[in-house]
Amino acid sequence: SDAPNAAEMVNNYDWMKNFSFLDFIRDVGKHITVNYMMAKDSVKKRLSGESQQGMSFTEFSYQLCQGYDFLHLYKEKNCRLQLGGSDQWGNITTGTELIRRTAGGEAYALTCPLITKADGGKFGKTESGNVWLDPRYTSPYKFYQFWLNVSDADAEKYIKIFTELTREEVAALVEEQAQNPGARPLQKRLAKEITTMVHSAADYEAAVEASQILFSNHAGETLRKIDEATLLAVMEGVPQFEVPRSAISEGVKLADLLTETAAVFPSKGEMRKMVQGGGVSINKEKISDPYAPVSADMLLNDKYILVQRGKKNYFLLHVAD
Repeated sequence: SDAPNAAEMVNNYDWMKNFSFLDFIRDVGKHITVNYMMAKDSVKKRLSGESQQGMSFTEFSYQLCQGYDFLHLYKEKNCRLQLGGSDQWGNITTGTELIRRTAGGEAYALTCPLITKADGGKFGKTESGNVWLDPRYTSPYKFYQFWLNVSDADAEKYIKIFTELTREEVAALVEEQAQNPGARPLQKRLAKEITTMVHSAADYEAAVEASQILFSNHAGETLRKIDEATLLAVMEGVPQFEVPRSAISEGVKLADLLTETAAVFPSKGEMRKMVQGGGVSINKEKISDPYAPVSADMLLNDKYILVQRGKKNYFLLHVAD
């Protein structure tokens, strides 16, 4: 941007790559005492026994590296303020102290509380089970499911942070949740608002539709429409069988495919009984003939077949070339 206040992206490797270790401890390390570094809460917690791992020299000295980054940006870019999460307070203030001691200048730190989950874990990219804004890493369906499945306490907190709902709207949802927690109005509205904001209204509608696949008896059309990534996300945890493409060819019967090629049923007799009782579906459509021919028309995304045995048992056949 050519705006007068345009942001500038810099890489600290540019000013650290030629900085030798000896030069660093001579020119930077001498200005900060070990006592000062040990007084940081982040260091004290690691050394007080709260962590069984202890603290490596790399972690201990990291605050000097980050502090020097602030000093460099202060000198070269007139940077006076560093922002970050509250866990970065110690590292940022080491920078303000370096600036005061070496340049006699003033600089400032501004931190905000970390977003945490109900179990106290950080909400960050290094934590497991979190979501990305990029659909390549978290599909809209998984993104929607993440927010839909947060705890009541997290839902009440996140809806205030991540959505643009008014205070009155949030208060009404909190009251509704208290009256009928089983309906989970907070989670549903949170999932809707943030999935629509980050992805799109169409992606949100598709995610809602996809989430009903395993619970609806009329989801055959939806299965045909969803993309492969969403299909696999919905079927995560469902037992899968890999079958050769030759198994989806003229002359092969469903009973052969689902007993001999993929052990969905232990025997053709058991499959036949369940089919007669209306308990077997292919791609959410009930079948009436266990010996019906298998065809390529059954394939979802040209490579998958969803088999339902009874009310709750699903199997996904993956056709490999």
